[in-house]
Amino acid sequence: MKSLPIKRVSTLFLKSVLIFIALVVSVGCYFAFPNIWNGLPAEWPNIPAALLYPGLISFDLSLIPFLIALYQAFRLLQFIDTNNAFSDRSIGALRNIKYCAISMSVLYWITMPLMFAVAELDDAPGLILMWATFASAPLVIATFAAVLQKLVQSAIDMKTEIDLTV
Repeated sequence: MKSLPIKRVSTLFLKSVLIFIALVVSVGCYFAFPNIWNGLPAEWPNIPAALLYPGLISFDLSLIPFLIALYQAFRLLQFIDTNNAFSDRSIGALRNIKYCAISMSVLYWITMPLMFAVAELDDAPGLILMWATFASAPLVIATFAAVLQKLVQSAIDMKTEIDLTV
């Protein structure tokens, strides 16, 4: 039996983790979103609809950039497998991951008035701080993707410069 190279095994593991995360989040959202959508107005009828439904819709919509970012990460791992990690396509994938992370953070911050109303009614001020941390977490990913994008771009530029010199 032929063994796979270490790089291939690690990217295969990471791809399987990405698929697992996508399945768990998708199935969880499939069951959780309807319960939240129906249960939150019943649990807190004092929250105005102007806060409730835009917050829930933006939270629901955040699944789309999340899954797009996972797909772009999967593509990036495929580029690594085919020795195309330093290409314009990988820069595009990193750029897409960055934009998806930023859009997720924006969508989570849109839900902040809803979280403020829930925290006020439930007398849980820590909820606002926890949600602010949760809403800011995608910005860390966006920053990391931007740094990687610049590193890959500079590596491509150096390679092009060396190829032109020789």
